[in-house]
Amino acid sequence: MKKWSIAGVTTVAMTLLVSALWSPTTVSGQAPAPPPQPMGFFVTSVGSGSGGNLGGLAGADKHCQSLAAAAGAGNRTWRAYLSAAGAAGQLPVNARDRIGSGPWHNAKGALMAANVADLHGDVERDRNNIRKPTALDEKGAEVKGVGDQPNQHDILTGTDSHGRLPIGAAGTLTCNNWTSNLDPDRTIVGHHDRLGGANASWNSVHASAGCSQPALVKTGGNGLFYCFAQ
Repeated sequence: MKKWSIAGVTTVAMTLLVSALWSPTTVSGQAPAPPPQPMGFFVTSVGSGSGGNLGGLAGADKHCQSLAAAAGAGNRTWRAYLSAAGAAGQLPVNARDRIGSGPWHNAKGALMAANVADLHGDVERDRNNIRKPTALDEKGAEVKGVGDQPNQHDILTGTDSHGRLPIGAAGTLTCNNWTSNLDPDRTIVGHHDRLGGANASWNSVHASAGCSQPALVKTGGNGLFYCFAQ
């Protein structure tokens, strides 16, 4: 029979301990969790404070960038998910064309959509993860929706369900290209909680009552919009 010295047993034990500590798998056999994905999507925690007047697309992008920076994600380029009508010789702008290619994760690392096609259901509907529990603001907090007081699920978009400016839409369906807070102007909104309305779309449910802050609040909103990292 082979005899083991105390020193030999100690050496073997230490070797096994070090091996276990440096192993890529845990004692249960499961690999360690991957690092969290960087935030690439959020609903703004606050609007512009001036209804649908966001300072145009540039002002809306700046708002996204500022909120992301305050949340520690300012190292990425952020764009507001908004469409705009053609004006002064400029071509129309589609929200889907200005947000990059994905994937996008929320503030807690949950995947919202892998790519633009999944985000808009181009191939198969409901491939995105935009729902109330996951459509969080930049701080990782839920945005108020149906059942909350007040309901703030109307999210400014100015788009159809595929993320494009609706055919024949004038600037008044985008709050005059995001420069108006007047009530004769209107915009299209989606519901981040996917509740209410005929189609429960995240980006295109109904038109607002107007573009002033009171009009946006009246139909269940607060002048909030989506931000995506390119």
